[in-house]
Amino acid sequence: MHIHPHRSSRLASSVGAGLASLWFTCIASAAPAITTVVGMPPVVNASNLYSEAGVDHFSSAVAGASPRIYVPNLRSNDVYVIDPATLKVVDKFRVGHSPQHVVPSWDLQTLWVANNAEGRRDSSLTPIDPKTGKPGKEVMVDDPYNMYFTPDGKEAIVVAEAYARLDFRDPHTMALKSSLSIPQCKGINHADFSIDGKYALFTCEFNASIAKIDLVNRKVVGYLQLAKKGMPQDIRISPDGKVFYVADMMADGVFVIDGDSFTKIGIIATGVGTHGLYPSRDGTKLYVANRGTNLIHGPRRGKGSVSVIDFATRKVVTTWPIPGGGSPDMGNVSADGKTLWLSGRFDDVVYAINTTTGSVKSIPVGMEPHGLTVWPQPGRYSLGHTGNMR
Repeated sequence: MHIHPHRSSRLASSVGAGLASLWFTCIASAAPAITTVVGMPPVVNASNLYSEAGVDHFSSAVAGASPRIYVPNLRSNDVYVIDPATLKVVDKFRVGHSPQHVVPSWDLQTLWVANNAEGRRDSSLTPIDPKTGKPGKEVMVDDPYNMYFTPDGKEAIVVAEAYARLDFRDPHTMALKSSLSIPQCKGINHADFSIDGKYALFTCEFNASIAKIDLVNRKVVGYLQLAKKGMPQDIRISPDGKVFYVADMMADGVFVIDGDSFTKIGIIATGVGTHGLYPSRDGTKLYVANRGTNLIHGPRRGKGSVSVIDFATRKVVTTWPIPGGGSPDMGNVSADGKTLWLSGRFDDVVYAINTTTGSVKSIPVGMEPHGLTVWPQPGRYSLGHTGNMR
């Protein structure tokens, strides 16, 4: 049989691609299977727990949701809505007092605005229908600074920061089911979950430590001091589930923590006021927002920037400065992975950062934007915050 040279080349290429694909499949399948808690969706790729939140890998649950950026403005008590295609504000509406974060629900059907009211009695959660982009009737709950969901999706975890408490609630009605007091975690606020869903680590902003919570038995395992003077903020697990990265606003870097043994491995220096952490859509890099200050309010110590950490080497591979200084805080990555969206907390803007070049575009919003979310995002379910997708 005669094979045309071009066809021969294509055949060789096809065979080579097939063998490469088979090799990668074998490597992936060689990783030990993860035994998860009951009800948690299975870990598809043990070497990359973010595999199901890859570029444009949408669940059917987000069908009909218009691409939007939802921005909670802490001091103007409203949410601005940005069309990412035009970079224009297309809507805004009032919510409760002091909205901190916009949190996608576990089932991807609701975006919850956490209005924690800073000690007032009118703390609440405002639901947003992502298909219409409109808010619903707010639900009164105690001090929801932030919110997460148990890995099986059966309960919401409201982080009641002022009370050093986690409130486990019905994920739809928000009716209280149980509470867990964590008295030694002052300023409890951000969290991430182990690869198997058995435990979570929460940061304690005001006493420079983190708390380990056994989610199966609902108890505090212990506390780990990070530094003598620190302010831990966001936390994110590595793709292989072996370590956690903890942003520390006073340490100007990211602590690396072994979650299973609950020990500190080291710290990666990034920039002034290290704050928010977001994995790239391909699970190879971690975007680190350096806010430029370690103060809740007040003068800056330096210029805001974004550092990019390579997960494989645990080293900073590049740093993108924010023009004019800036104050990059919280946000997330676009569905196509090409844009990192962050609030400019003390500049009343939102940054759209090109993840290839680091170039920045700014969009004016309300007063003191905080935990914005990008929606829809890829992934099967949300563990909370501004879209901890898996």
